[in-house]
Amino acid sequence: MPNSPDTDSDTWGVVLAGGLARRMGGGDKPLRELGGQPLLAHVVARLRPQVAGLLLNANGDPARFAPFGLPVVADGVPDYPGPLAGVLAALDWAAEHRPGLGWVVSVPGDSPFIPHDLVARLHAARQAAGVPMACAKSGGWTHPPIGLWAVALREELRAALLADERKIDRWTARFGCASAEWPDAPLDPFFNANTPEELAEAEALLHSGVVAP
Repeated sequence: MPNSPDTDSDTWGVVLAGGLARRMGGGDKPLRELGGQPLLAHVVARLRPQVAGLLLNANGDPARFAPFGLPVVADGVPDYPGPLAGVLAALDWAAEHRPGLGWVVSVPGDSPFIPHDLVARLHAARQAAGVPMACAKSGGWTHPPIGLWAVALREELRAALLADERKIDRWTARFGCASAEWPDAPLDPFFNANTPEELAEAEALLHSGVVAP
């Protein structure tokens, strides 16, 4: 599906790289190697052509992501409250640095196979449903961190986080969130490498021929 005028030009991308990676043994999951390059490089390569620009959400020293040449924004709320904090950080960045930008799309830094039509289809889904947000779905499962967010809702999101809301789908239900669904065979495009075993599985998938370049 080709990008429509309000997808690539009016949408900024954020890669959520701020998790604690407990199941990977700590450290930065997106910097683990897949196919000879960091997981993050795969995500960036797939998302960059779909958006007006990219930034990373990560906590700690941003210098470790310097090779990617992208702005790095930390959570603006304390105690690592999860993906919603990264989304809010991106919405705040967009409001400050790209006034008038309408949308931010978020993807995890450990999902190296995201589809090339992700942003266009998320926009199509939210337009068809007449709601301000959309998230990805595959194999009957929704993937809330892979979502399209209206910058206009950032203060509502901030208030929810400060009130200790942590569930993405519970917050999006207040305003309406469409879903765009992809098949999960022969490859789930939203496969994420949370553990060393899943990273090894991603490596096998990468060399199996089922991953579209």
